[in-house]
Amino acid sequence: MSHPNAFKIRMARRSILQQSACGFAGLAASASASELLYTAAASQSPAAPPKAKRIIFLFMQGGVSQVDSFDYKPELQRRHGKTAAFNDARELARSGTRGTEQRLMQSPWKFQQYGECGRAVSELFPETARHVDDLCFLHGMHTDGVAHGPATLFLHCGSTNFIRPSVGSWIYYGLGAENQDLPGFVTISPSIGNGGPRNYGSAFLPARYQGTPIGSAGKSTLELANLTRQDSNLQRQQEQLQLIERLNEQQALRRGAENSEFEAIAESYRLAWRMQRVGPEILDLNTESKETLAEYGIDQPETRGYGEKCLLARRLCEAGVRFIQVNYGDNSANPAWDQHSNLPKHAEHARAVDRPIAALLADLKRRGLLEDTIVWWGGEFGRTPYSQSNGTGRDHNPGGFTVWLAGGGFRPGIAYGSTDEFGFASVQGKVHMHDLHATLLHQLGLDHEQLTYRHAGRDFRLTDVYGRVISDVLA
Repeated sequence: MSHPNAFKIRMARRSILQQSACGFAGLAASASASELLYTAAASQSPAAPPKAKRIIFLFMQGGVSQVDSFDYKPELQRRHGKTAAFNDARELARSGTRGTEQRLMQSPWKFQQYGECGRAVSELFPETARHVDDLCFLHGMHTDGVAHGPATLFLHCGSTNFIRPSVGSWIYYGLGAENQDLPGFVTISPSIGNGGPRNYGSAFLPARYQGTPIGSAGKSTLELANLTRQDSNLQRQQEQLQLIERLNEQQALRRGAENSEFEAIAESYRLAWRMQRVGPEILDLNTESKETLAEYGIDQPETRGYGEKCLLARRLCEAGVRFIQVNYGDNSANPAWDQHSNLPKHAEHARAVDRPIAALLADLKRRGLLEDTIVWWGGEFGRTPYSQSNGTGRDHNPGGFTVWLAGGGFRPGIAYGSTDEFGFASVQGKVHMHDLHATLLHQLGLDHEQLTYRHAGRDFRLTDVYGRVISDVLA
């Protein structure tokens, strides 16, 4: 798969940078930003004039139930308790059986229409619902992978099992950094499970393009204090950096010019030095007004954790970070939204994220950032419209689910595609995860067929040999 206009930048083999325990050096060591990043995309002509400069991805780990959130199905309500036959992917994998009878389960939450567009949203997300006129719903999503691990990797990397660069790394590679003093790709509180670092890794792309993690999953707060500390003796720091540079020059002569992983580590120290000028101010959420902190729910225990993450995302967005992932999840065996036997727990998770998400949308719009920032909300798959575990939960459903997008040139206030009468399978306006990736890249001015990297004798891309741009959702 070779493309005449593909990137011709030749880099050395894949590498993974080691992170130090804390502070700016630890941040920088996972995603250094050199001047090369500003010229990396110069050899590629834009697919189209870019409508967006960056993405904020609100990842809902575990799979939010579409029929309990944004995909209202009256027929499911009417036929609650009755049975119907479904070609369930999990059942097919377990027993090879198709068309198994399952008991339908209505949503325990009421829906109502919001906004001028009249979109129906459940009472799980009343704050987000007030912004439906700014949202573009994709109701016909489907993906690969029926378990969390493969599906999460596919969401992030376009592959269920092979080691591939993450979507954030591809974007960082294709566009470079907006701000020379910050990493181009940041992931906030990532989980160690279901792919772990591979979900923000650069794989065979040069190591500088991997994501920089801030915080960790399962923590009630971001605990940014250790990242904002800095040595007040700038003269001593300058002398330390100069010494390290001299030692690195000696090592570079010994290792050879083609040792890209060593150069990436060396550059991480330079980035750490540059970050001290802007990092503390960006990471210090206390510089925000009381009104802003309250808007994001940081003054309330149940919304504080995700509120801090969303507010930090807005600050990183303002500072020029290309791809910011805001994770909602934990490090347990069962990811946050994975309610096989306790569907009412969806309400707890919704309360934690709904207000911060609404605040982020309002804040970005108020500051004029929503026009060139894509906000992407969704999980690795959806959930079944029938019950599991004696009617107390829902199983995984990769065949039909909902994501929504806002800003960045997407048509606001529309619903594209649909699932069947029960919300099980995508039937119209179907959008595969490869299609979503292709469309996101398109809005950033990148052609998913041309954004390639040569590795092991072939040209690789995020969408492999698939993907199409969904033009109907573009403004």
